[in-house]
Amino acid sequence: MTSEFLWYIPNTVEPGHRGDDTSEGWGTLDFSARMATAAEEHGWGGALIGTSWGRPDTFTVATALAARTTTFKPLAAIRPGYWHPAHFASAAATLDQLSGGRLLVNIVSGLDNLAAYGDVEGDQAARYGRTREFMQIVRRLWTEEDVTYEGEHFRVEHSTVSPRPYAADEGRHPRLYFGGASPAAEQVAAAEADVQLFWGEPLDGIEERIARLRPLSEQQDRTAPLEFGLRITTLVRDTTEEAWHDAEEKVRALGERTDDWSAVGNRHRGRAVGLQRLLDLQERGDVLDSCLYTAPGRVGGGGAGTTWLVGSPDDVTAALRAYEALGVTHFILSDTPYQEEIVRIGDQVVSRMKERVSV
Repeated sequence: MTSEFLWYIPNTVEPGHRGDDTSEGWGTLDFSARMATAAEEHGWGGALIGTSWGRPDTFTVATALAARTTTFKPLAAIRPGYWHPAHFASAAATLDQLSGGRLLVNIVSGLDNLAAYGDVEGDQAARYGRTREFMQIVRRLWTEEDVTYEGEHFRVEHSTVSPRPYAADEGRHPRLYFGGASPAAEQVAAAEADVQLFWGEPLDGIEERIARLRPLSEQQDRTAPLEFGLRITTLVRDTTEEAWHDAEEKVRALGERTDDWSAVGNRHRGRAVGLQRLLDLQERGDVLDSCLYTAPGRVGGGGAGTTWLVGSPDDVTAALRAYEALGVTHFILSDTPYQEEIVRIGDQVVSRMKERVSV
């Protein structure tokens, strides 16, 4: 299977995301479109566009970027509590049809300012139960007509989406990416997701999770095997020494913006199992495997900013190939400044990864 490589577009109003010092044009369509166009030109399949209340609406941004590009695939992150499943199924099918099948979808069940848009926070079982129903309804509306569904959280009666997703008559629809490390989240991924996303854990952690998820997914009524993806920061320089020097300097600079380093981790503890797993890695050391850097988590890292792969193009390529050997076939990479690094990492790492695939 050929691996897919996606970038990350910082869908925020305020500049400075993860230390990016770009200020001119930040948050404008032209700024994001330049990155989307650069992705097309430097080997990327598309990019993840993040979501949370207080950001520009992710699906609107994804639609605008699809209109500005020709091959770029927006991986639009969306939340079940923000959308009704039938409304989302229709919007997504429309964009997928208009873009010629380029839409990807990342379903997010993590915490957000739910009250700001009228949602309520249930316990973990209710949250993931709702997510599972959401994914079931969306997939049925993309693949069936006259859908009636009555669940605990959602219901539709005699619902048909028009237009259908691009090439729906051939059995395709936008892929559903999903993350989460708790047992409840893994049950949802095993049953409903097309791609299970992992944060940047060491190889042994990813291997253990794949070994658990594969048989779990095989017990479900699926039409295709569950696939796996990695979302991680990659700091790449011409030499190993230069990369580690710059990584340490970047951590130092991020630390200077954080009043209390220990408070950063404490704010996240007890919130999400996946993030907690990343924060706990710091107890194993600053560098794990060949080049997995855990120190960023001490200075404000969250999600993909908690661990970084650091090194020369050969170092980082080798690290990514090690994940690939475990069964990871979707990679969402990034570093700041985003506009510059999309070119460097595309030309120096993604191109190397693709060379091996083409042999």
